[in-house]
Amino acid sequence: MKVVATNKFANFNYFLLETYEAGIVLKGSEIKSIRKNGMTLTESFILIKDNNVVLKNSFVKPYQNVNGFSPKPDRDRVLLLNKSEILKIRQKVEQKGLTVIPVKAYIEKNRLKIEIAVAKGKKLYDKKEDKKEKDIARTQSRLMGA
Repeated sequence: MKVVATNKFANFNYFLLETYEAGIVLKGSEIKSIRKNGMTLTESFILIKDNNVVLKNSFVKPYQNVNGFSPKPDRDRVLLLNKSEILKIRQKVEQKGLTVIPVKAYIEKNRLKIEIAVAKGKKLYDKKEDKKEKDIARTQSRLMGA
């Protein structure tokens, strides 16, 4: 498994409640660009429309050695999930305060997979608590090592 893109702010801004693995529909030379780490998920999000799961605001850098057709780098991409998974996700999103975000993209068995998570947004005080806990753990590890 080769991780090609991660959403660095996913754990900082959200509580990840449940994760799913989804395939993705690509066009043209996008997979070649993604294999060269040409994908970003930082500001991307997921919408569910008419039993279709759509990845929005993800950026795939255009491949340099392409002749002719080159898809838009910031186009919407359809994610592939089972119908039962889509229904579960839709039910959870309809609850107040829950959303779906991409966490990471990776290549497994020559297929690009996107790990998505049903998440709840953190408040400012939650983020401060997380930062405090990380600082305490860091100082403890320094003291143990020194």
